[in-house]
Amino acid sequence: MNQSLILISALPLLVILLFFEKKESIKGLLCVKPLLSSLFVITAFLQIHQYLTYHYLILVGLVLSLVGDICLIFFFHKKVFTAGLGAFLAGHIMYTIAFSHLGELGWVMIAIGAVCILTSVVIYMRLQANLGNMRGPVLGYIIIITAMVIGAASLWNHFALGTTGRYLVLVGAILFYVSDIFVARHRFVQKEFLNRAIGLPLYYTAQFLIAYSVGLI
Repeated sequence: MNQSLILISALPLLVILLFFEKKESIKGLLCVKPLLSSLFVITAFLQIHQYLTYHYLILVGLVLSLVGDICLIFFFHKKVFTAGLGAFLAGHIMYTIAFSHLGELGWVMIAIGAVCILTSVVIYMRLQANLGNMRGPVLGYIIIITAMVIGAASLWNHFALGTTGRYLVLVGAILFYVSDIFVARHRFVQKEFLNRAIGLPLYYTAQFLIAYSVGLI
């Protein structure tokens, strides 16, 4: 399966996924979402020519994201949702370690880090009243995904790496961060299809960008 075939397959699957999200069809989601998410794992495997620490960490992060995607299908079940949150949390940690492993301090990291930290504080303050006993897990998740974006920004200053690879990582991390805002809004603020319609395309774009980066870093 080459890159073009993966993208050709992913786009209609995303449309079908959004259709089942609109219908709130658990069976439909179970049929489509694992398949679509497995494509970004396959994409990463196809990009790798030699396995370095970065590649292993990204692959583990992608697989954990696949697990998280399956768990989040059952968003109405607190224990399963929490398990999905844990899988994504672990995946973000893998991404953060991978990015930071190659990253260097620079103005891009400082600027994006400052904006991201401020945004995360505001988001948590807005969500806090609706979190109940999920405050701890959600706070931990916000801290880690914020660290992931900062780690991706630190990669930008590693000029020995290709510009395209650094760009894919940074844009992917930011899109992932924004998509998670819509996951939180759907779960804790207002459940509506708009969250899925915006969040899912952002999420899958982010994962594919990160998956493609392993062939350029």
